[in-house]
Amino acid sequence: MTISIPAPAAFETARASADLHSAGRGRPGDTETKEKFHEILGELLFGQLLKSMRRTVDKPAYFHGGRGEEVFTQQFDQVLAQKMSRTAGEQFLGPMYELWSAGRR
Repeated sequence: MTISIPAPAAFETARASADLHSAGRGRPGDTETKEKFHEILGELLFGQLLKSMRRTVDKPAYFHGGRGEEVFTQQFDQVLAQKMSRTAGEQFLGPMYELWSAGRR
């Protein structure tokens, strides 16, 4: 895995220890575990980010959808968090997964 940003020393040591155990990476459970890790933490991370962002903005003076908008905004944020997790999750969650899997071995 190649990361374009410079990694802190903790990420470097985790990456080095993960390279030592590269023979165990080919197991079928590892890809499933990584997908679930990204799915759960990605949705949690991006969901909380969107929730915090929504709290900082007031209701607009015009074109507010009332209670229906409030209910469906939560569902829309959930869908956005899922899509953000799938597309940009690797940049944030890749190093987290590497550290977690290195500690697990």
